[in-house]
Amino acid sequence: MNLLSSPASTTPSQTSFPLFTPSQNHSSHSKFTFVFPSKSHYPSPPCFAKQQSSSSSVLEQAPPPSAERSPRNNGGDPEIDPPDEVLVVRRPVMEPTDEESGASEGSDVAGEYGSSSLDEGLSKFAKKMPMFEPERVIPGSSEEKPLMVNLDLALYRAKVLTRNYKYDEAQRILEKCIYYWPEDGRPYVALGKLFSKQSRTEEARAVYEKGCQATQGENPYIWQCWAVLENKMGNVRRARELFDAATVADKKHIAAWHGWAVLELKQGNIKKARHLLAKGLKYCGGNEYIYQTLALLEMKSNRYEQARYLFKQATKCNPKSCASWLAWAQLEMQQENNRFARLLFEKAVQASPKNRFAWHVWGMFELSIGNIEIARKLLKIGHILNPRDPVLLQSLGLLEYKHSTANVSRVLFRKASEMDPKHQPVWIAWGWMEWKEGNLSTARKLYQKALAINPSSESAARCLQAWGVLEQRVGNMSAARRLFRSSLNINSQSYVTWMTWASLEEEQGNTVRAEEIRDLYFQQRTEVVDDASWVMGFMDIIDPALDSIKRLLKFDQNSYQPYDTSTSTLGSNEKTMTGESNLSGKDMESGNGFDLDAFMREKLSLEPSELDDLMTASLTSRGKGTAPPRRVWRPENMPEPTV
Repeated sequence: MNLLSSPASTTPSQTSFPLFTPSQNHSSHSKFTFVFPSKSHYPSPPCFAKQQSSSSSVLEQAPPPSAERSPRNNGGDPEIDPPDEVLVVRRPVMEPTDEESGASEGSDVAGEYGSSSLDEGLSKFAKKMPMFEPERVIPGSSEEKPLMVNLDLALYRAKVLTRNYKYDEAQRILEKCIYYWPEDGRPYVALGKLFSKQSRTEEARAVYEKGCQATQGENPYIWQCWAVLENKMGNVRRARELFDAATVADKKHIAAWHGWAVLELKQGNIKKARHLLAKGLKYCGGNEYIYQTLALLEMKSNRYEQARYLFKQATKCNPKSCASWLAWAQLEMQQENNRFARLLFEKAVQASPKNRFAWHVWGMFELSIGNIEIARKLLKIGHILNPRDPVLLQSLGLLEYKHSTANVSRVLFRKASEMDPKHQPVWIAWGWMEWKEGNLSTARKLYQKALAINPSSESAARCLQAWGVLEQRVGNMSAARRLFRSSLNINSQSYVTWMTWASLEEEQGNTVRAEEIRDLYFQQRTEVVDDASWVMGFMDIIDPALDSIKRLLKFDQNSYQPYDTSTSTLGSNEKTMTGESNLSGKDMESGNGFDLDAFMREKLSLEPSELDDLMTASLTSRGKGTAPPRRVWRPENMPEPTV
């Protein structure tokens, strides 16, 4: 017999409401039910209680007579105060009727069994479970939060606006994202980078600080971006602390390890940088950027075989890494392995056909070895694919000035300055060209525009040095000295500036002063000393899975055989290091391993005969919002790597 209801005690105006177990399995009911008035809208069910196996014998006992003769069943309506341990059910927000308020649910049970130890235990258990006590939700009490998909769409929209230089619209979108999703770190990172692009460093710092507070310091991306910002502003000590915080937040955040290592490299702390890179490999495994930076360190130490091996590891980690192919190609350029360097440039553009750095560096390589027409063609392709990049036009302008006319060069420089008015190297190159043409006043104005952008950057130091040479050639020695001194105040490590100033003093007959300037350079020069002692410490913490690099670095650098650049072995060396079985030495010897025109047609949708027309159309277009040519190739499902 049921404890709380029986066929004899149930009236037509009453119905039983089942009590569900905490597992919320609606297919299984408990062995007892509560009695509720039968109304059009029922109150909320009572709090769920955990069913115990030992309770069935107690609950199935015959009800006492007092339960059957309860005042409620006899039509009475006395007010019985329930004990404190009775579970109070939260009802919907509505005014109860008189009949509902008079029918106190569970009053019979509370009156007779309120002191039961079993009921007390169940009551305490249920009260500790927040899922059984839902909070009341009042419509209109709080603003509804948009779906997460809106955040992704808004971030993409802000990214597109930033690329189109619509900074104000992008800022408004990102601020809304921070308002609705303050716990997500991505809007803070995007907004901080947006401010950094506009040189609004204080606002960027405030955004990063706010983001770290909102995410409780657990987002490594915000710490890392903040560290990069402080490093650019010259706050090296603060940048180290922020990089450290990023690695604490997530020791597998490879960008923090790599960025910290690059900072130490710029400060001349080679051993510290190697240690950080090794930790990055330990915690994050093989990574193209770590291998690439280690390879560059080997290049600076003249350990070229180790550098080649590390570049090979980087390209194995990511064959689509254009940066790794380009860095490897520059190593071969330094070693004058021109055929192998060209092969690596071809691999770079195949890995990322739209990458502006690949086309630019390849073009400058061909220009350096005298292939003028090929260099011009490569730079034009790079500009057509990247119509918003001023560097390609700057290099093309210098090429045209040297091998064509100054008027063509002027058109290219003017277009580049319109694309990005804050790009200092464009103004400096244009000023140098006007100086060579004898337009001294124009050259001075262009140098002034470059310095007005940022008077304390590395480009500003080069601008002051070039301007000093101009004044030296026209006889303004006092002005030239001031300009050289200002340049060295920005970059005291510039060998060219020190020696140029010394030569000026020698020309004026001040040999003692010239010797003093040379001595000053050697006294203040920062010596970067590197040795092989780092190898043992590196081995202690490197990823144990990288056995091949361990075996490589156990050898002394003098034990390596010199790199064979002979014609007979070049093809096999290239095949071994690139890991490509379809590139034979015969292809490299004949130069037919890569057809640039066919690549343009198949991969870039560009007709080689129309390249000049597309270039002319691009130069005559106006406005920042001009769309690229219709036939520009856009890679699908291939992210552009960051170099």
